[in-house]
Amino acid sequence: MVSPTEHSTDEDRDVASGGPPEQVASQTDSDAELAKLEDRWRRSVADLDNLRKRYARELDRERSAERSRVAATWLPVVDNLERAVAHAGDKSDAVVEGVRSILGEALQVLEHLGYPRDAESGVPFDPQRHEVVGVVEHADSTPGTVVEVVRPGYGQGSSQLRPAAVVVSRREE
Repeated sequence: MVSPTEHSTDEDRDVASGGPPEQVASQTDSDAELAKLEDRWRRSVADLDNLRKRYARELDRERSAERSRVAATWLPVVDNLERAVAHAGDKSDAVVEGVRSILGEALQVLEHLGYPRDAESGVPFDPQRHEVVGVVEHADSTPGTVVEVVRPGYGQGSSQLRPAAVVVSRREE
């Protein structure tokens, strides 16, 4: 009796080993090529995701910069409206009330853009928020206290259009 392995043909052996050597080599090359293509695809997807994130950050940065430019352009208008209201004093005719109303709206727009008005006196001097334009001897306040706001500042923290111009008290000597 002859065992089945003794009568096996080349074809039977090729099937048992995965195919003829040329086909096995071709399959290995195809698998390697597929792995390379899949790796390139994954890298491309990751690069595209990184690009989207970078563009989103740049877009936010550009929007913020443009908002700052527009708001800064309006500051002289707001300053002039404040001067007009201060010059009018306690008068209450229609034109003065109109200017006060426009000033109020302008301040609301600046606040809405992220630049609230900073005109607080009686607070400690903060070089991040204030610019000293004068120093006075003031017996009623501690040294380094904002006594008067000459020109209001707009913004807060790192998003500041301009610091408040202030007069600060100093110690009498």
